[in-house]
Amino acid sequence: MNAPIAPPQKGVHLVSGPEEGTSFWQPLPSTGYATVKLHPGNSPINFLSAGIQVLEPGTHVRNHAHQRNDELLFVYEGTGRGIVDGKTYPLSPGSLIAVGRYVEHVVHNDGPGQMKIFWVFAPPGLEDWFAAIGRARKPGEPQPAPFPRPANVAEGHQRLKFAASGELTQG
Repeated sequence: MNAPIAPPQKGVHLVSGPEEGTSFWQPLPSTGYATVKLHPGNSPINFLSAGIQVLEPGTHVRNHAHQRNDELLFVYEGTGRGIVDGKTYPLSPGSLIAVGRYVEHVVHNDGPGQMKIFWVFAPPGLEDWFAAIGRARKPGEPQPAPFPRPANVAEGHQRLKFAASGELTQG
């Protein structure tokens, strides 16, 4: 005999305005900022985190890979290039990069203006990375002078399960 099927239940929702979320200025080589819009600490949705990252012209997100996470990166403003698993792809509004575990990826803003990326990370954890390497940002405040990554960045990589630098092969 089959167990009874539960009736459908209404899901949860979260609406976040343009400057809402926890935001962090990002160190070199990215500069710009990241704003975490959704994470298990601010919503009952506990299987992913999501937010935006803004890259200033001429900057990039370093080459990296994740041991335990899948990531979606959707470009909604700006132009540049992504290098994924050793292959270069042009990026412009509407471009999507989807990477699974241990897939190396880097994003370059080669355009004249900011590149804006919406990201989704599953399971969650990218929000902890931005907090570990960034500096708190308040909407409307001026961008700080470029600053280096913290000295203990390798500890953060290990704690948040980034692939070890020795495992990375693309530049």
